[in-house]
Amino acid sequence: MLTEIRSSIEKTIIGKRHVINLLLVALLAEGHIIIEDVPGIGKTTLAKAMAKTLNLKFSRIQFTPDVMPSDVLGVSIYNQKTKEFEFRHGPVRTNILLADEINRASPKTQSSLLEAMAEKQYTIDGNTYELETPFIVIATQNPIEFEGTFPLPEAQLDRFMIRINMGYPEFEQEIEILDKKNINIPIESVVSKDELMELVNKVKNIEVGMNIRKFIVNIANKTRNSEDIILPMSPRASQDLFRASKAYAFIRERDYVIPEDVIELAPYVVSHRIIVNPEVKFRGMNEYETIDTLVREIRIDINEKVGKK
Repeated sequence: MLTEIRSSIEKTIIGKRHVINLLLVALLAEGHIIIEDVPGIGKTTLAKAMAKTLNLKFSRIQFTPDVMPSDVLGVSIYNQKTKEFEFRHGPVRTNILLADEINRASPKTQSSLLEAMAEKQYTIDGNTYELETPFIVIATQNPIEFEGTFPLPEAQLDRFMIRINMGYPEFEQEIEILDKKNINIPIESVVSKDELMELVNKVKNIEVGMNIRKFIVNIANKTRNSEDIILPMSPRASQDLFRASKAYAFIRERDYVIPEDVIELAPYVVSHRIIVNPEVKFRGMNEYETIDTLVREIRIDINEKVGKK
């Protein structure tokens, strides 16, 4: 089933197998994902292809500086016939929400998604509304140095399980993109909602050995004790790394997690949640490289059996 999902998305996204796998990790672990890169790379196309493939309810918000929280969550409108206010739900009431160019919205509007992303519910006018399962936010953003963008607050970034960069295509891949650009490629749904939730439940049953659990907590502790990191990873980040590692093992057709799963995923799960000391950047390292180096320095106890609690 995962092969079918991957193949369907790859009809429109060429040469991005690793990016698609990370997207599937977030999906199966019920986490949110943020795709950061320059305009025109295919961020929005990737999100739309995923939504069509999964046959889930899909909403898109094109964020701009004038978008208000009510444009996301909904608004109460006075009904002249009943002489009562009626609440009309916003695009947040969906399964997959594409928050396109999220960092073009004001911090107030960005923050309107915090409760929905963390608790799968949202509150407005004193009333709380439950969201359907699954609920996944796929946000795209341009680098913050681009004109007209607002940096996402740390609380918002911490609710994204994975951050990825699309990157430019290879030479031959871009030639293929040119050939397919003007061709309308239909994307068919390959799984039902029930089938998707069955996969999600299988991921929850993936075994994680005590050595892996200690490894994840050691990563968190090392970020908290490192002079290179001003803002370390949160307990939520540890939980997300734990869940994402299970999904990554599932994608690799294993029923248990191995250290390499954690090592490969850690930079994508943790780097956007930390703030490094300016001296680190003076040395030519970014957040991704800092976490990658930190993780690989931690000793793993291979004597404890992998895959058993």
